[in-house]
Amino acid sequence: MLDQLFNLVKQVGQDTVVNNPDVPNEENEHVMADATKTIASGFQNIMAGGGFQNILDLFKGGGNANDSNSSGSGIGGLLKSPIVSMMVGYFMNKLVSKYKMSPSAASNVSSSLIPSVLNGLITRTTSNDPENDAFDFNDLIGSLTGGKVATSESNSGGFNFQGLLNQLTGGRNNTDGGGFNLQDIISQVTRGTQQNQEQQANSSVGLMDLIKGFISK
Repeated sequence: MLDQLFNLVKQVGQDTVVNNPDVPNEENEHVMADATKTIASGFQNIMAGGGFQNILDLFKGGGNANDSNSSGSGIGGLLKSPIVSMMVGYFMNKLVSKYKMSPSAASNVSSSLIPSVLNGLITRTTSNDPENDAFDFNDLIGSLTGGKVATSESNSGGFNFQGLLNQLTGGRNNTDGGGFNLQDIISQVTRGTQQNQEQQANSSVGLMDLIKGFISK
C-alpha cells in the first residue's frame, strides 16, 4: 500500500512539486518521498498512540473529490482536521530545513499537497469504483503495522478493516465487518503499530527506506 500512496503523491504532485520552480528538479522525487513518509508516519504515530478511532473519523468525514470546498468533507473538511494540520506543519518544516525552501513556498507546497493526497487516498479507499480496488484499508493497516495486526487480506483469518470502513462510510458494496468490539480492535492496532515501530527502530530498514525503494519505478 505504501507504493500506492507514493504513486498517488506523484500524481497529485505533478503541479505542486514537479512544475513548481520553488522545488529543485533534482529533488522532486525525494520531496514526494518525504511527503509520503509524512502521511504514513503520521498515521503510524497516531495509531501507536491509541488514536485509531481518530483515523477512522478522518476517513469517515473526509474524502469527497467533487466537493473540495465543503466544510464537512473533501479538502475543505480535511484542512480543519488536527491530524492534517499536524502533517502539513511537519512537512512544511521538512521542506524548509532539508530542502532550504522559503517558509512561504514551503507552506504553499505543504498546504496544497498533503490535504490533496489525503483526499485522494480517502476517496479511493471508500469508493465503489472497481478501478480503485487497489486502495484497500486492510492493505493500509497491514503496511503501517508491518503485518503485526492480522487483516482479512493476510490469509490468517484476521479482521476486515475495509468492511469496518464500509460500515462507517457507506462505501463499497462489501459491508462485512460486523460483530466486533471496536475497543479491542483499537487495542490490537495500537499494540501492533508499537511493535512495528520498535522493530523498525532496531532495523537498518526504516519506513523511509521502504518508500525510497519506489523512486524512479
